[in-house]
Amino acid sequence: MEKIRLSKLMSEQGLCSRREADSYIERGWVLVDGVPVTELGTRILPTQTITLAAAAQNRQEARITILLNKPVGFVSGQPEKNYRPAITLITAETHYAGDPSKLRFDPRQLRGLAPAGRLDIDSTGLLVLTQDGRIAKQLIGENSQVEKEYLVRVTGTLSKQGLALLNHGLSLDGEALRPAEVSWQNRDQLRFVLRQGKKRQIRRMCELVGLTAVGLKRVRIGRVMLGDLPGGQWRYLREDERF
Repeated sequence: MEKIRLSKLMSEQGLCSRREADSYIERGWVLVDGVPVTELGTRILPTQTITLAAAAQNRQEARITILLNKPVGFVSGQPEKNYRPAITLITAETHYAGDPSKLRFDPRQLRGLAPAGRLDIDSTGLLVLTQDGRIAKQLIGENSQVEKEYLVRVTGTLSKQGLALLNHGLSLDGEALRPAEVSWQNRDQLRFVLRQGKKRQIRRMCELVGLTAVGLKRVRIGRVMLGDLPGGQWRYLREDERF
């Protein structure tokens, strides 16, 4: 059996990100079969048991995750010309008054906070920003199976065959898309449930079947709902919420 880099195994097992793994290893916070490992690049067998020291677990528990209802005109990640990144909306003034969390906003919480997934500049709805590498991997990792649900207003005519293709049968960038769940929500709005996130995927899927998406809102990621969170406001992920 071939040995694998410890940090890679930790990431694959959902313990943390690779970058976090290296940081924990340097601090002596990673144990393999009960023995601390401190050398970066260490390789172990996949059958060996990896555990985190209490200090690493405490650090992970202190990391925050924020749910934002992103409005149109904000980019998810890196700032673009004339447009602000969504993270600039995370302020004390935009904190949702109905947030049940006991946490209170502190500008230091912005350190290491990054979007776990994208939402186009002209789309609205649920955007997750997190300091927790485990959550980021769960939502945007290569093998992520977490559902994302969208409500999409469209113009154009959709045939039964076109609807069937939206559910399964389309390709983008030379790659067949994973099966989706697409159905009519009302006369001019479709409901999409996806398990992948190619750039502008829904808009491009619509174009392939003769539709134009004129409004797109993400309302759910996994088991976490956007709910009644107002546009441009945010709240903390609750302790009892899991994606």
